[in-house]
Amino acid sequence: MDPIHETHVSEPGLVVVDIAAADDATALAFQQLLADRWATATAQRTTRDAGEPGVRLRCYLDLRQPAACS
Repeated sequence: MDPIHETHVSEPGLVVVDIAAADDATALAFQQLLADRWATATAQRTTRDAGEPGVRLRCYLDLRQPAACS
């Protein structure tokens, strides 16, 4: 994963979440659970690191902004 930039955590309530999961479906489902609750900049796909098990995904949350209820 790329380094976390200071702007991503420059204020209280901003969060960077790195997800490691066994497969794409699990990582994307967990990301969706976060997005259902808070304003989230989501990733469209996972990444795989050579020689490492599973997949990785990074998303950015703003805990100050709850997701709008449908």
